[in-house]
Amino acid sequence: MLVPLSWLGEWVDLPDSTEDLAEQLTMSGLEVDAIERIGPDLSAIVIGHVLERSPHPDADRLSVCRVDTGDEEPQTIVCGAPNVAAGQYVAVARPGVRLQGKKLKKSKIRGVVSNGMICSERELELSDEHEGILVLDHEAPPGTPLDQVLRVGESVLEIAITANRGDCASMLGIAREVRASFGGELRLPSFAVRESGPPASEAIRVEIEDTQGCFRYTGRVVRGVQIGPSPEWLQTRLEAAGLRPVNVAVDVTNLVLLEFGQPLHAFDLHKLRGGQVRVRCAHDGEVLQTLDDQQHELSAEDLVIADAEQAIALAGVMGGANSEVSAETTDILLESAHFHPGRVRSSARRHGLFTDASYRFERGIDRDGIDRAIDRAAAQIAQLAGGEVAPGVVLARGAEPDTVDSISLDAARVNRMLGTSLDATTIQQLLGKLGIESAEPDGSVLACTIPSHRTDLRIEMDLVEEVARMHGYDAIEPVPLEGRLLSGDKPEALVLADRVRDCWAAEGLTEVQTFPFFDSASLGTLGIPETDPRRRTLRVLNPLVERDSALRSTHVPALLRLLRENRSRQVDRVALFEVSRVFRVEKAGELPEERLRATALVTRGEDASLWGPREPEPLFYQAKGAAERLCAALGRSLRFVPSEAPEPYLHPGASADIMGGKHLVGAVGELHPAIATRLEIDCPCAIIEVDLSAVGDLPTRERRYSEVSRHPQVRRDLAVLLDRGQSAAEVLSAVQKKAGVSLVTAEVFDRYDGEGVPAGKVSLALRLVFQRSDRTLTDDEVSKAVSGVLQMLAHRFDAEQR
Repeated sequence: MLVPLSWLGEWVDLPDSTEDLAEQLTMSGLEVDAIERIGPDLSAIVIGHVLERSPHPDADRLSVCRVDTGDEEPQTIVCGAPNVAAGQYVAVARPGVRLQGKKLKKSKIRGVVSNGMICSERELELSDEHEGILVLDHEAPPGTPLDQVLRVGESVLEIAITANRGDCASMLGIAREVRASFGGELRLPSFAVRESGPPASEAIRVEIEDTQGCFRYTGRVVRGVQIGPSPEWLQTRLEAAGLRPVNVAVDVTNLVLLEFGQPLHAFDLHKLRGGQVRVRCAHDGEVLQTLDDQQHELSAEDLVIADAEQAIALAGVMGGANSEVSAETTDILLESAHFHPGRVRSSARRHGLFTDASYRFERGIDRDGIDRAIDRAAAQIAQLAGGEVAPGVVLARGAEPDTVDSISLDAARVNRMLGTSLDATTIQQLLGKLGIESAEPDGSVLACTIPSHRTDLRIEMDLVEEVARMHGYDAIEPVPLEGRLLSGDKPEALVLADRVRDCWAAEGLTEVQTFPFFDSASLGTLGIPETDPRRRTLRVLNPLVERDSALRSTHVPALLRLLRENRSRQVDRVALFEVSRVFRVEKAGELPEERLRATALVTRGEDASLWGPREPEPLFYQAKGAAERLCAALGRSLRFVPSEAPEPYLHPGASADIMGGKHLVGAVGELHPAIATRLEIDCPCAIIEVDLSAVGDLPTRERRYSEVSRHPQVRRDLAVLLDRGQSAAEVLSAVQKKAGVSLVTAEVFDRYDGEGVPAGKVSLALRLVFQRSDRTLTDDEVSKAVSGVLQMLAHRFDAEQR
């Protein structure tokens, strides 16, 4: 916000130093970004004392002057002004100074060297006077910069208003802050509304249909106005504050906007059909041409001002061209209202209209200043445009705004939060500077009454901040931080998430964090059917990117997109994982269920080993190994089973489900070739998905520790013929149960289905390791255990030993 100091000085006494004012406002929370000057820059012009004046030897109209400019020696300056005389204090431009865009040089005029120029008012851009030089009416030390003696132009503060301080978006608001810091009295502009003629209620009726969008609407009628340019003082005032003058009616509404922070609007009364104003929701598809000549298609979410037939303004944002005040306007309806901040903010952003009115409505206005502002505007228009103010106002009320009238403040809490030792009376005095009144403290508790213009004060901590501002942040002595330490358990979901990160980072995977928004059409690309719950996504009303307009229901599309981006940049091996929430909508209209999931994507890079190529391990088994190690780290009893109905984007012959008891908690598998082709993925790719929310519901597996045995292990290898479709995991599980406690490990180390193996069969080589902690096993004990395993395999799986 631009604040001309001459204007602000009419409202409150200002300190002598503009820099002190800017610093104090900044320290109190209103950051002054810059101090600008409007008018000529006189800092390079210096005061000169004319010591002697004599006629030019070769020119009748020129004078040769010896001038003291603060330099070591007086300077000779040739001057053509008739009023130059010895003893005068004048404005001197030395060589090198730019005047009116030209650089002044030392020059020889009719044979006499001139070291500068004695300036007129026009040359200094102070006025059009150029018949003579500027003669100062008081003495000053020669060499003093002219801007320190001659105060011209306007100093303007550029203040950054935070989003919660809508009350400071006005001269009155800034004046209140200046008074709080420097003292003094507020001086509000005086005015009187002189009413005459038929009452306003005979000219217009007001109705609020959307009572939640408009809390109050007030109108005044001014008849018989003559619309033309504003007087020069008003135009100059608006231009200094950064606004463009339009005409007297619009300029007065802008003047009052800057004075009190209350947006106003002027309608041409005769352009309002039906003699009524309705505050309502817009109709879907309704079109409004705003004052900037842009067409806007409205929706039911927009709040509009309408007459009996059509919308005439976007409420709180901008008026319509169909009710604009023009040179032909004779009667005016002035609007002063209180609109819902959120509704104004939404409409402004939806239509890309960011106006001075929406800026203030978004931040909150003074609900008690509505009448004051419209009365001030009506009186000014009547005075400047020659109109008559109709008696009375037209008024309609909607719902009561959500306001806070009083807050209890505990002085002990203030001191605890700020590290101060202020008593309740001092706190009362500090808040009183801001107009926050309170009765005598009840012990250390103050019952504070909140002024209507401070819409940002809602809770006790807001008042603590106000105490800090008024006490001075720089006056708060640093004290050691202290507080009670509370122990607590980490939520199980976060424990599992940390285990995933530790495990997969150790596997060489890189963690990524993607945006929670995605393109729901990507689910169809993955082959996920319409009936799948993941297709029910929650749409974001105001997405960052229009394409990614839904909350994700799976991580897979985002990871596949990262894979394509990395491959396009010649990254050979890609191994990524993400641990975050996905959003599943169970029923339309309900909030989504947020599930914590871990998803990994791995590819097999080209083998560029120094020792030459080697047969790569199948990618499915690489991914399954990473999944198995993760399952072990999660501390739950999880197992892998062949997928009966695999995910549509996974290879049906190279995928498995991860089960926790009877519950499906995840899957692992290679990407389906058809999906890879559709997504233009040119390398083998595998995906691991684990639902950590489901895993967290499973019972934890008891950890058992045993002493390392000092006795030797006994290893036996055996090969058996099994049906090709038999699960190796199921075989190993049966072997571990049958072999007894002496079996330490059982694993598959070879699988063969070539020559010598009957059709439909596969040879599975098992390695069994036996060991006891109390003694050495005998060969007979091991052979008996192996024989039992073979008998069990033959009986249960129809297996034959090779």
